[in-house]
Amino acid sequence: MEMGRRMVVIMVIVLMVALFGGSSTRAFTLCNMDDDGLSACKPSVTQPNPADPTPECCRALSGADLTCLCSYKNSLVLPSLGIDPKLAMALPAKCNLTPPANC
Repeated sequence: MEMGRRMVVIMVIVLMVALFGGSSTRAFTLCNMDDDGLSACKPSVTQPNPADPTPECCRALSGADLTCLCSYKNSLVLPSLGIDPKLAMALPAKCNLTPPANC
């Protein structure tokens, strides 16, 4: 269990460096979704009143690595970004995309 916590801490540190460190032209990507795609989908995966996904969100999600996104469903990374993991895991179906089998 201690190893799992260490990995979460390391992932959060790497994420924070990616978000707040570096040059002024930095770009953040998560599982092949860039800042624009993540921003387009955020209203659909944020509580308390999630919106239906926009066409822009679904386009971004269609190019994402869904297996990679699924790997975050039990991590602290999504909640630290204000994303509800359950809403995020339901998003592919709302965009008429097939989620990975074990997600």
